[in-house]
Amino acid sequence: MNEVTRILAAIERGEPHAAEQFLPLVYDELRRLAAAQLAREKPGQTLGATALVHEAYLRLVGDQHFENRRHFFAAAAEAMRRILIENARRKQRDKHGGGLVRQPIDQIDVAAPDSSEDLLALEEALQKLTAADATAAQLVGLRFFAGLTIPQAAELMNLSPRTADRLWAYARAFLHDQIYSEK
Repeated sequence: MNEVTRILAAIERGEPHAAEQFLPLVYDELRRLAAAQLAREKPGQTLGATALVHEAYLRLVGDQHFENRRHFFAAAAEAMRRILIENARRKQRDKHGGGLVRQPIDQIDVAAPDSSEDLLALEEALQKLTAADATAAQLVGLRFFAGLTIPQAAELMNLSPRTADRLWAYARAFLHDQIYSEK
């Protein structure tokens, strides 16, 4: 049993100091995953890695109970995904600039693609993938939103790397079909 799973079990048993030990143990890994996710976002993102980790952690603590490390990081990836989706939707509202795209003054002639539209298209496709194959959707969440490699995601999901490779290929093809067939 690894350290994260051990502390989660201690929290579940109600041990008083276990919760204090948990955040420092997972914080660096959550921060690294959030930074990797935000590195894929368009420059000028108003949400930082620290804010993403803190928001995700706040959503995770409380009533939820985690069985093990895999369960916690899968929930963290899902929480980060939801936060990024909510942020993309918020940016598309008229109140927050609607369809306006921020452009640096030195690049005034170049229109940057709106990554929030891409993220929303991905969210819709992910919902369809979840209905078709929840395991493949969980793998996409761990790969895309948590920034894990296929071997890391396979280990968290208790899959062989070969099975994870096949699921990843299937999920990418499914998502590509969903996203680009509607455009």
